[in-house]
Order: sequence, then C-alpha cells, then structure tokens
Amino acid sequence: MHQRTEKRPAVLLAMGAGIADHLFTDPLRARLVALADTDPHLVAHDLAAPTPRVASALATADVLLTCWGAPVLTAEVLDSAPRLRAVVHAAGSVKHHITDACWERGITVASAASANALPVAEYTLAAILFAGKRVLPSAQRYGRLRAAHDWREELAGAGNFRSTVGIVGASRIGRRVTELLRPFDLDVLLYDPYVSAAEAEALGAVKTELDDLCAGSSVVSVHAPELASTRHMIDARRLALMPDGATLINTSRGSLVDEDALLCELLPGRLHAVLDVTEPEIPPAESPLYTLPNVLLTPHVAGSLGNELHRMTEQALDELERYGKGLPFEEPVHARTLGHSA
Repeated sequence: MHQRTEKRPAVLLAMGAGIADHLFTDPLRARLVALADTDPHLVAHDLAAPTPRVASALATADVLLTCWGAPVLTAEVLDSAPRLRAVVHAAGSVKHHITDACWERGITVASAASANALPVAEYTLAAILFAGKRVLPSAQRYGRLRAAHDWREELAGAGNFRSTVGIVGASRIGRRVTELLRPFDLDVLLYDPYVSAAEAEALGAVKTELDDLCAGSSVVSVHAPELASTRHMIDARRLALMPDGATLINTSRGSLVDEDALLCELLPGRLHAVLDVTEPEIPPAESPLYTLPNVLLTPHVAGSLGNELHRMTEQALDELERYGKGLPFEEPVHARTLGHSA
C-alpha cells in the first residue's frame, strides 16, 4: 500500500504528441489539477533528452501519467526522477514503456486496460452478430442486384440462433466479449491455457482446445496477447479446420494470424474475416484485403477513440485519486503477469 501523504502528488504527463488533447476535456483537466500538483499543459514526449521544463518537472514527479506513445522508462530516465513512485497509464498495455528498471526500483503501475477493453468488446460483439446474419455479403450483393431477391433462400444457413462462437484468449477483452454474449442464444467455446474448465463455465463458456474450437465454431474471435508463443497461432492448419462459411475476427494483433494462409482461404471465398489489425499494421496498397467482398477491414479502430478516450482518462484519474489517498491501485499491473498478458 502507498504511504499516506497529506500533500497532493506531483504529476507529469508523458505521452505521444497530441494525445493529451484527445484524452482531456476541460472538466477532466480540472479534475487532474484538483488531484495533483501539475501543469496540465506540460506534456513530455522525450524523457531521455528532456527540455529544461520537462527535466525540472521530472525531477520532482511522484507520478507519471502516461498514454500511447509514452517514452520508455529506462534506468537512465529513472535516475532523473528520484521521487518517482508510480506510473498511471491511461491506456492498455504498458509493455512499450515500463522496463525491468521500474520494477527493480519498486515503482507501482496501474493501467486503464479495462476501460480500453470495453470498446474493443463492443466492436467484437457487433462483428459477431453481423457475421452470423451475413450482413456484409448480403449488403454488398443487394447493392449489386438493386432488385427483389429470395433472401430467405440465399441466407438459409445464416442466423445467430444456437450458433457457436469461439473465443481465443480469456484476456480482459475476451472475458468482456463472453460477458456481452450472455443475452444471446449462442454457444460459446473458450481456449485459454491459463483458464480452468470451471473458470470457463463461470464465464459462460465451455473450455476446449484450440483445434476443437476452430473446427466447431462458425465465428472465431481472437483475443490472445502478442507473445512469441502466440505468433501465427491461427495458422494454415487451424484455418483449414474452420467450417466453410465461418468468420475469423481479429482485434488483437496481426501477428497472431498467418495472413498468407488466411488469404488462401479468403480468396476463393471459403472463409470470411473481420480484421481490425493486420501484419504489417497497414497492409500494402495492393493487398486483396482492401477489396475482397468477404472481408471487413478496419484501420485499428476497435479500441478507444473519440469520446471513448475519456473513459480511460476517468479511470486513470480514479487511480491517481486512490494514490493520493494512500490506497492501493484498483487495477494494478504486476511484473509477474506481463509474460502472458497484452
């Protein structure tokens, strides 16, 4: 538990250029000022070679409030922040800026990953339900036909009643998706090596192996973390196991899916896909993913954007308030869990 202190913590914002302008509304900025000794308009983009103002703020900072594009907290940076005791991340993963040096110095870390998980889960829910109803291909075909058509015959195999959805990874997002699926007449399979059958059942799913999940699901949604062990976990063999007409949804990281193998299934139209992430992040201009009628490709927008960013800010400020009161973080990040999390 943090030691109780009577004075407000000194806070420095450290994140990518322009991010703070999207994170904070005027009321949220006012709340930050009420909670901490800070200049809400001073944002550090580079802590390795800081400006004099940033260097001065860093030297007295108790807490760094970070977000996307946060500078890496190396041992050298931490040497310039002798009072630093905590990092509150107003986004999801902290792997890009929290280093071993942070843990070695006893710095506590909190993340707004659960706030960022919600819009991804909402996107995924919409994608699952639309995939089951064959919304994308029927809308495209309707646009071509522009006439009466026997849709009941053409979509005889579609629908979301007692269809099976496979969730790959019981991450925050995977768990939230499973929770959002509860009101629907869908059967949910879950693959996660760190989750027991009883835990899966409590989530509303049936634990299964990944091969069985791929073979038995009409929709497979990927929510596993990006690790060496998860690279191309959805490979040619597992894609071949998926039933004809099944849909693959990926809102995790592009590296988890063997994209060349996926294209071999998408080009002849055997599978459908909803892809918010790819490898590389932006596919080459000539990629068929942009134009295939059985692919919905979005530019990594499933996570927080627009006013959804303010939810992450609110959670980060809640954690900052807890810190100021000497209370433990509600959603701490632990070094021991980073090896198998996002």
